[in-house]
Amino acid sequence: MAVGFIRKVGAAGAAVAAVGGISFGASAFASGPGPSGHHTAAPAAAPVAHKPAAPVGHKAAAKAAAPTVVRQLIGKGEVHGTAWSVTLEFYPTLPEGYVIPSFSLPGVKAVPAKKVTALVCQRMVIDGVRVDHQGGPWADCQPVDGAQDRDRSREAGLWGMHDKGTSGFRLFVANPDAQVARAVVTLTDGTRLTARTVTAPATAYRAWAVAIPSGETIAAVDQYDVQDHRISHETEWR
Repeated sequence: MAVGFIRKVGAAGAAVAAVGGISFGASAFASGPGPSGHHTAAPAAAPVAHKPAAPVGHKAAAKAAAPTVVRQLIGKGEVHGTAWSVTLEFYPTLPEGYVIPSFSLPGVKAVPAKKVTALVCQRMVIDGVRVDHQGGPWADCQPVDGAQDRDRSREAGLWGMHDKGTSGFRLFVANPDAQVARAVVTLTDGTRLTARTVTAPATAYRAWAVAIPSGETIAAVDQYDVQDHRISHETEWR
């Protein structure tokens, strides 16, 4: 019984979120093999709150009232000389310039759009380059209804700079259910990559991830709760 992955992004890593039509990802904690063969986790930094810059001419009071953007580091490190980082961003109001994607199919009655008031973004960076940067500033972002949207897509997938995440240095990212405390990704050579779930403060939005070195493939992905009970086991990833 797989509890943690409500919906998967395929190994190609090019799937899009069900709401918003924009692909999601997150990054890894592994920075190098420890004595036991595990890749050690880089501790997540404390969240940093940012206020969007107000246009020139706005009054100081308006600047003070600007919605606070929360940026939570999910993980960062370096694997075989390649640096990576992943940050989860929560915008309590839709940013200026962001347009909610809309979709329609010929002959199909349009479904009323769900209420969206905020935005969640996952920023993946490999070797100094943001994954999906070609898609613009709001690639890998998903519109949500506030800070506790239970309908937000929960996914897992592979992302990289080559062949849509199927080769080269890759990031395996999951946005798990609340009961998932940690995960272990076992590679075919026996290496175990570990990650802990990190949640953006005052929100329901969380992620864990690991970095897959170039040339390596995945044998299994396991998720555990706070009591260290395994709650999911998947072997279809590569």
